[in-house]
Amino acid sequence: MGRQALDGVRILDISTVIAAPWGAGLLADFGAEVIKVEMPGRGDTFRNMGPLMDGVSTRWPSMGRNKKTVTLDFHYEEGKKLFLELVKKSDVIFENFRTGTLEKWGLGIDVLREANPDIIVTHVTGYGQTGPYAKLAGLGTPLQAFSGMTYMQGYPDRPPVSPPLALADFVAGLNAALGTMIALYHRDALKGRAQEVDISLYEGLFRMEEAMIAQYDLFGTVRERSPMPTGASCPIGTFETKDHRYVIIVCSTDPVFWHLCDAMEKRKEWLPKYEKSKARLTDPKPIMDAVTAWVGSLTYDELKTRCDVSGVPLSAIYNMKDIFEDPHYAARHNIVEVPCEEFGSVKMPSVFPVLTETPGQIRWPGAKIGAYNEEIYGGLLGMSREELDGLKEKKVI
Repeated sequence: MGRQALDGVRILDISTVIAAPWGAGLLADFGAEVIKVEMPGRGDTFRNMGPLMDGVSTRWPSMGRNKKTVTLDFHYEEGKKLFLELVKKSDVIFENFRTGTLEKWGLGIDVLREANPDIIVTHVTGYGQTGPYAKLAGLGTPLQAFSGMTYMQGYPDRPPVSPPLALADFVAGLNAALGTMIALYHRDALKGRAQEVDISLYEGLFRMEEAMIAQYDLFGTVRERSPMPTGASCPIGTFETKDHRYVIIVCSTDPVFWHLCDAMEKRKEWLPKYEKSKARLTDPKPIMDAVTAWVGSLTYDELKTRCDVSGVPLSAIYNMKDIFEDPHYAARHNIVEVPCEEFGSVKMPSVFPVLTETPGQIRWPGAKIGAYNEEIYGGLLGMSREELDGLKEKKVI
């Protein structure tokens, strides 16, 4: 493979668990040299997160992929000095310690900028770097609740539910990668000053709640729990086929509803009365009842064929087995098998987004703790074998 899009960008990833490490990993997929800095002996907490096989995390090979792992303890003065030597040769720092922690360790922004005036620092915290909650502890699932999203998920007669994955963390990681790229462009292409990127775990989700914000502002209405979005489209929902498969149908535009009328052979009955979304939302029950009965009269294959021919977006609700067996996932190479020392090989999501000229690449899975100590400290910083042995004996690395 030729040169990658982010060749020449060096990132120090001193963060742990999911949000910030995942964001740094997205950039590593496209060629950034990401140096993963971990505590000697114990490493990132994520290494011990389940599911486990024989005591080894099955998630680490993907989360740690394409990163060069080194060990370093900031609590030692020698550790701080060594870290600042790395800062001098880097472009970005990813960190997710509680707001104020780096300052407490003597590694605040002024110290980092003294070492490298061009360093970009991407902070990922629960509540951000400012505000009355800035120094509180934060994890993704509680911060999703804080964002307002959890309140709206589930059924009206039951408690709110959270998704079965760390949604707030992954969204924050995505925004951390985006913010970092904006800061790099501003610094390098526009010749601007290096800056800090301030990412919280809740604001990426809150940014998506435009409709609910306007609804409360203009009408004083709180969006209540619903298993599907409400008030914007009709028909919309989960429907069960004759052979007991669940599907999602959403007519979010008028043309899609017209296509559904074609598929259901009900154009004469429903048009022009329900031609416009406003009319459907005013009187949704007859449409929802009819679509429910129609879907229930067909097998999934029959339904899928009719909808595809008529141009109605529809999908079965997939589980992971469905995904592994689906030909589109296979054709897009969405799942790749990567050689891995711990498991022989392990499957993981492929690189995304897809680029035509500089595609990303999985060069290696998550490495062992300190696997790149010699390359980074000996090669990049030019330290001798004796110096490295001395730091290891003192448990600095």
